[in-house]
Formats: sequence, C-alpha cells, structure tokens
Amino acid sequence: MSFDVIPAIDVSAGRLARLQKGEVVPVAAFDGDPVAAAEEFTLGGARWLHVVDLDLAFAGEQANLQTISLLAVMDARVQASGGIVGEEHVRAALQAGAERVVIGSAALADRDLVQHLVDHFGEAVAVAVEVEDGRIRPRGGGDIELPLDDTLDWLASTAVARVVHVAVDRVGELASPDLESVAHAAFRTKRTVIASGGVTTAADVRAVASLGPLVQGAILGRALYEGGLTVREAIRAAAETGA
Repeated sequence: MSFDVIPAIDVSAGRLARLQKGEVVPVAAFDGDPVAAAEEFTLGGARWLHVVDLDLAFAGEQANLQTISLLAVMDARVQASGGIVGEEHVRAALQAGAERVVIGSAALADRDLVQHLVDHFGEAVAVAVEVEDGRIRPRGGGDIELPLDDTLDWLASTAVARVVHVAVDRVGELASPDLESVAHAAFRTKRTVIASGGVTTAADVRAVASLGPLVQGAILGRALYEGGLTVREAIRAAAETGA
C-alpha cells in the first residue's frame, strides 16, 4: 500500500486554529479559511485531510461538523479527529461526511467502549495513541495516564485497522518525528500506523516512510502553514523511499 501524506486542518468555530502553550489561537495562513487550505493541499496531491475539531477536544462541543461537510465534498477524503471519545461523536462525524474517524486516546481508559466502537464501525475508525515520556497521556484528557506497551498489546488483540501515533511533545513544534516510538507502535500492534507530531521537513517524511510497510502515513501540520514545506514536496519525498 502507498504512503499517505495527510495535511492537518485544525479548526475552532469554523476557522483555522492551532494549539499554542495549551491555548487555541487563530492561524493567519489562508486567511484562516479551512476550505482555502484544503483546496491548496488537494491541488498538491493530498488524498486525505486530517480535520481536528479543537472545540470538541478542549471544550467538549462538536462545533465544526459543518466544516467537515464542506471539506468532504472536495477531492480528498476526510479523517476526523479531536476529542472523539463516544459513539455519538463518531456517528456525527461520519454523517457529516468523514470517511474515517480517529477515536481519541482518552477513550482508551474504557477498553469496553473502544472495543465496541472498533467492532461496530470497523475500517471507519482508527485509534489515537498519544505518547509522552513512554506513557499514553491524552491532551485534554485530564489526569488519564496509561501504560504504553500494555495498551498497544491490547490494541493488537482487537480488530482495529489503524493506529495514529501522536508524539505529544512534538506536535506543532517543528521539531522532528519520534521515529523509534512510531516503529515501536507498529511492531507491538502489527497494525497500520500513521505518524503525527514533528514531521517538519522532506527528510522527516522520508524517514517516516522508510520505517516499513506498516507505517503508511504521516500527518503534517504547522510545517505546511509556517515551515515552508508543501504537500507536493512531501509526497515526492515519500515516493523517493519506494513507499
């Protein structure tokens, strides 16, 4: 299977935004218009858009379903994310037009719930694993902290098709991806893994795409808005690895 370069489109109240030191702040690129950003990314060759509802993630309000609907009719499929921890959240995002929904790692505190969502929605859901200091620490998840390997091993026992590995301390930092942890998640789960956090340069994309056949995507955020990297350049870098 081919490697996907997946642009992130973080939204709050229907406008582009991002987290900065725990606060949601507006993004000036594309005049703050998520549709304009999506048009640019799809023209560059993106086949998926990772749409993050910051209002749901940090205020508990699923307020950006209309944005998902607007983006879902474009030439890329929508992967909805951000604070999705219940069946009603999954259903609403799918009904709005998302093709895939990422269950937030805070939901992993209730394995019965995650098991139910995976069994019920199948390929339409992935599960996020937010990793920090060798533990699962969901952003916006209060005091939840889970053992990493035990959780990955449990996910391997389920029918989940995809895991989104999030390097928490590298998200939005224009740093570099945590290649070792991404590879570890693929090894433990034996599932398709999408990497998120710190993917900043073409070299970073090549490095992630070189991790092996189970690592099949990278989510790019701030690098596309401020870092000077384009979707087309990232896709070209992945292709150079044969992924």
